[in-house]
Amino acid sequence: MYYIGVDLGGTNIAIGIVDENGKILKKGSVPTKANREADAIIRDMADLAKKLCDEYGISVDEVEYAGIATPGTADSSTGEVVYANNLPFLHYPLAAKLQEFLGVKKVLIENDANAAAKGEVACGASKGHANSVMITLGTGLGGGIVIDNKIYSGFNFSGAELGHTVVEYNGRPCSCGRRGCWEAYSSATGLINMTKEKMEECKDSIMWEMCDGKIENAGGRTAFDAMRKGDKAAKEVVDMYIAYLAAGTVNMINIFQPEVLVIGGGVCNEKEYLTKPLQEIIDREQYSRNNPEELKTKVRIAELGNDAGIIGAAMLGV
Repeated sequence: MYYIGVDLGGTNIAIGIVDENGKILKKGSVPTKANREADAIIRDMADLAKKLCDEYGISVDEVEYAGIATPGTADSSTGEVVYANNLPFLHYPLAAKLQEFLGVKKVLIENDANAAAKGEVACGASKGHANSVMITLGTGLGGGIVIDNKIYSGFNFSGAELGHTVVEYNGRPCSCGRRGCWEAYSSATGLINMTKEKMEECKDSIMWEMCDGKIENAGGRTAFDAMRKGDKAAKEVVDMYIAYLAAGTVNMINIFQPEVLVIGGGVCNEKEYLTKPLQEIIDREQYSRNNPEELKTKVRIAELGNDAGIIGAAMLGV
């Protein structure tokens, strides 16, 4: 069987032809050009999907369905994007429009973080487990919840906004309007902001040298790289970042007690420098710490990487 998986982002549209095992057979991408009207974006999406089908040697009629992983509030029951702040979608009939422009039998849509969680369940780090939570550490902090093999998104399709739970009362301002949100501390953006603040505080930190003396060059790897070189200020940043990440992670474990909690995003490239101290705090603080190992949540790094959106979208109907 063939499925079309669409990862719709504010910058690029990535599409893949995917088989029933979640393997990407052919993929490509085009710029989203999000400042255009919505229909123009979807026409480009349809054109790329047709092109990929042609290149792989199948017709659109052979595709079971197309799935779209979209930012924003996605009503999977109607195929409508209720709202997406970085795209021109407001009560926009995304599924119906792609079906019209592409001619595919059926189109399914889901929030992008939820779709990524579904992809990890179908053929990634949480495969074989009915209950899982996924968090993605990027520009923001995305979340996806799977309960009994079904995506949980609340009665209004706005659930699983895990990044907008508070870990520091009246703390850092968040883009959602609250203060102290987990996203403000544990996203890659939060890490970069903490790095810059520490650099301003510690003018002798080697983080300045690593950034060529320009604070705007600080990135998500700066503090970790400097820590490995023995920089005390950088270690303070990393320790604080991991402490906040652990606080939110333990909250998720205590609420859901999932079989697996998956962490994705570029920060995971730090590997054991991230996961070892994170696991130590989780082991110490989780409510289920006295359970036997088989009855504790397993914390794993996501396996699908940049293809999570495509594969998750393609697996929405499986």
